[in-house]
Amino acid sequence: MTAPHLHVVLVEPLIPQNTGSVGRLCVGTACRLHLVQPLGFDISEKAVRRAGLDYWKDVDLAVHPDLEACLAATGAPPSRVFYLSAAAQRVYTEVRWQRGDVLVFGRETTGLGPDVLDPVGAQAIGVPRFGPVRSFNLAMTVGVVLFEALRGVRPDALPGPPPHPGAAEPK
Repeated sequence: MTAPHLHVVLVEPLIPQNTGSVGRLCVGTACRLHLVQPLGFDISEKAVRRAGLDYWKDVDLAVHPDLEACLAATGAPPSRVFYLSAAAQRVYTEVRWQRGDVLVFGRETTGLGPDVLDPVGAQAIGVPRFGPVRSFNLAMTVGVVLFEALRGVRPDALPGPPPHPGAAEPK
């Protein structure tokens, strides 16, 4: 298997539907999915088949006992690991993404704890919210950030928008 475009890490995920959606996203974008235990659900072949996740066999998946082992397995230097948090001051669009970057997402109910976020400083990034919500759904947040990162990693695959009909041609 070729090297992944990016690594997506879910730390102690609880909701199988979120993880299933993220798995599908990783299959469709050639990214590796890392799950950090404990998991709040069963990912055995029987459970996955019963859930109708017919693409799960195609997920480039690694399961790790803890975050430290997970990050070591990615081989990425600490400067290329980004921790998503609703409390982050830095916005995900400020990152200059590189192939092999690691995106770390926390548990749906609590996110990443201060024990993870406090030491990482500016490596903590977030998706801005403009309305009265505490955070966004995990799978949706992964999709937003992953496609922005892929735009930086694979500009050939994700070109900018087409010109507006009737707009003047560039000179």
